[in-house]
Amino acid sequence: MKYDIVVIGSGPGGHVAALKAAKRGRKVAVVEKAELGGVCLNWGCIPTKALLKSAQVYHYMTSAANYGVEFEGEVRPSLGKMVARSRAVAEQMNKGIAFAFKKAGVEVYTGHGHIVERGVVEVVAPDGSVERIEADHIILATGSRPREIPIMPVDGVRILSSKEALVMEHLPKSMIVVGSGAIGCEFAWVYAALGVQVTVVEYLPQMLPLADEEISRTLERSFRKMKATVLTGTAVKAVRVGADGCEVDVEGKKGAATLTAEVVLSAVGVKSNIEGLGLEELGVKVERDKIVVDEFYRTNIEGIYAIGDIIATPALAHVASAEATVCVEAICGESVTPVDYTTIPSCVYTSPEVAMVGLTEKQAIEQGYEVKVGRYQYMASGKATAAGDRDGLVKLVYDAKTDQLLGAHIIGGAVTEMLGEPTLAKRLGLTARQIASAVHSHPTMYEGLLEATEEIL
Repeated sequence: MKYDIVVIGSGPGGHVAALKAAKRGRKVAVVEKAELGGVCLNWGCIPTKALLKSAQVYHYMTSAANYGVEFEGEVRPSLGKMVARSRAVAEQMNKGIAFAFKKAGVEVYTGHGHIVERGVVEVVAPDGSVERIEADHIILATGSRPREIPIMPVDGVRILSSKEALVMEHLPKSMIVVGSGAIGCEFAWVYAALGVQVTVVEYLPQMLPLADEEISRTLERSFRKMKATVLTGTAVKAVRVGADGCEVDVEGKKGAATLTAEVVLSAVGVKSNIEGLGLEELGVKVERDKIVVDEFYRTNIEGIYAIGDIIATPALAHVASAEATVCVEAICGESVTPVDYTTIPSCVYTSPEVAMVGLTEKQAIEQGYEVKVGRYQYMASGKATAAGDRDGLVKLVYDAKTDQLLGAHIIGGAVTEMLGEPTLAKRLGLTARQIASAVHSHPTMYEGLLEATEEIL
């Protein structure tokens, strides 16, 4: 079969690329060796958020008395039913991708795809059969998988990756989470909210190492309020697995210690899925586990492109989708605006939530900006107080010379839904006065953006 475009991988990069190309009248095929929708839809973003919601509902029920709600009987988390709901949500979204492909006329090949020569993809099906398809353009969107480190090999029983953490059959009494990026923090919050004794171990000096320091400190306080232990600036030296659990040797600010827990969750980052794609044979340039591309996602080999987690850009679903759009527009000869990587929003779905875009205060100062910082504490918000979510902070970083927004860093209830305004403001180069001139509805959480902006005027 001959296609205009073949996409290998159907995650947030791959399926967006396929649908964008099909809607432009191109003949498109997708090669997927696992579930349609990729890791994000099946084992990442979507089922994780479903599990987070279940944990949040349980947390609300155990705090019902604070809202004047009384009921009799014991409230117990049913992890099995929570996991079943999470899997059902993922399955529903998976079917949605299949329907969208069918409606758009995208052909789906199930199996492992690799490029055998320029313009030719070989697909090895699960039954071992082989089929070759041709294309003028091949887009690689194969995503990533949880990274493993030698001292902490995942066995799926005592040492877990995020995938096993999504389908646990029972609640452990205790859990050590190694790594406090978005994945580590979200799973740590889920299991702490469900009553598991959680310890978070982070090698770097703060939780959420990429976040603003004040935001990280606020999140760390919220974890401690849940009686979770947070050890920052702490290295894992060894992990020993026994019949009843794990022993983890760590070394941190207070010296060496040995921690024990029923299970260990490894959340130490991701690794690109670039093996077995034929890159070496074709001479596709790779540096530090990432495929090298230009601003339109072309590799050094004509007709081969790469997007998403396999290139050296932020490993976020919406970034992959944005790259897919630009890549397809360029292939189709349209006028294209490259992705602006200085304005990439990022969200963490703990409670309180974390949302951020642009430069942190520290980054702005390091880059030579003179900054003004506006802050607004959630405890001053009527809506947050009424909702019982007073633990939070809005922090906006402005250029003192131009008054343009450089970065927004927010922690609190519903902040992931508030990030659109500062993201657009940053993208358009709006000033503090322009932002403040927009009327913000009251009472809302997002009026905190207005209050923080007015503080610097």
